[in-house]
Amino acid sequence: MKNVLVIYYTQSGQLLEIAQNVVKQLEASDQVSVTYHQIKPVESYNFPWKKDAFFDAFPESFLQISCELKEPKGEMLNKTYDLIILAYQVWYLTPSIPINSFLKSNSAKKVLNNTPVITITGCRNMWIMAQEKIKSLLLENQAKLVGNIALVDRNINHISVITISKWMFSGKKERYLGIFPKPGVSQKDIDESVKFGTPILSDLLKNDYANLQNKLLELDAVRIKPFLVLVDKRANILFGKWANLIIKKGKAGDPKRGKWIKAFNYYLLFAIWLIAPIVFVVFLITYLPLTRKIKKEKEYYMSVNLK
Repeated sequence: MKNVLVIYYTQSGQLLEIAQNVVKQLEASDQVSVTYHQIKPVESYNFPWKKDAFFDAFPESFLQISCELKEPKGEMLNKTYDLIILAYQVWYLTPSIPINSFLKSNSAKKVLNNTPVITITGCRNMWIMAQEKIKSLLLENQAKLVGNIALVDRNINHISVITISKWMFSGKKERYLGIFPKPGVSQKDIDESVKFGTPILSDLLKNDYANLQNKLLELDAVRIKPFLVLVDKRANILFGKWANLIIKKGKAGDPKRGKWIKAFNYYLLFAIWLIAPIVFVVFLITYLPLTRKIKKEKEYYMSVNLK
């Protein structure tokens, strides 16, 4: 019997639905036992978000500062797993605070040690640098990343900004004004994520994951848009400056910090609506001279390797 552990944190439930579909074939097998572990912060991050709380979570999220988590059940930690599925959200270009907190915990060190891991994310569109941070955390826990599935909102960048914002602050996954597309990962992509279970189950039973990521890529598990990679990298640099500035102004909820959070909010709007289009034009102009570099980066970010 193969033991599989699904570790997840989700607010809306979208990510859990994706993870359940991915492991559906595993659960149907009489040779596999699947266990779920939901990461639970002591102080929960409510969904839908309140705007103040969402922006106030920025510095701790980006700087990967841990929050206190409820202790996992003892039996989960006392088992040895043949495979772990790690389903995580992306907050501010970084693994969410609960996921980050778990990966830095003693529980993670115990359960992940010397264990193959497949990561799953469902997000708006930028996950590349968050995945790099996940890779580093898995390495610190002596885990082996063997597969990655990244499902994203396929709508164009500025459309998804509008629809995701409405979903986050209302809690309703619906067509805004009746004309915008539904936010988040499409239901079609969520339903079709069952297909990833075929190669995962095959390699799990063989205990050989050497070619798993290539098999997942053949099923469209990862799509890389070079422009978004560029934006993700640049934004990480700028977010770092903002986060380090804000964190010095006090703890979450401190009025002194609040005015800087508002300034960051305005900066974010300016960056999305004005700076990003300019960066896109520059990207197009420089695309041909950088084609070889872009292709090499694309291949790397589609892989499970760590630089």
